[in-house]
Amino acid sequence: MLKLLSLLFGISSLAFSQNTSLTVTVTGIKNNTGKLTAEVYNSKGKFLKSAYKTTSTSIKANTATVMFSDLPKSEYTVMVYHDENNNGKLDKNFIGMPKEAVACSNNAKGFMGPPKYEDAKFSLVADSKITIKMNDKL
Repeated sequence: MLKLLSLLFGISSLAFSQNTSLTVTVTGIKNNTGKLTAEVYNSKGKFLKSAYKTTSTSIKANTATVMFSDLPKSEYTVMVYHDENNNGKLDKNFIGMPKEAVACSNNAKGFMGPPKYEDAKFSLVADSKITIKMNDKL
């Protein structure tokens, strides 16, 4: 009986801990030069500071799609940028404003600065797909 309960507990905890995937499609990219980089953030304190996961891909027909797998069910935000010069980073001007096109999940936009975490966050509870329209600035 004890072995049966242990087995059932193990199976149920495995079902609750299953991770999910997130597919992000970015539209409205101004050209196919360079790469698109996508960063996933898993907490408000790390939003736009320290990405949980990052990936890059090529751009075709002014659109790019990336996939993040093995994400625990949780709350996330996504920030994407067009690394047009393909230097592996988001270029910024002398006051810290992006010089390359950027956008966030929920197409959140900031006023006099980056968007708020609350405007960009979403819950990931199952495999999901989101679309983000590229902006000129964050």
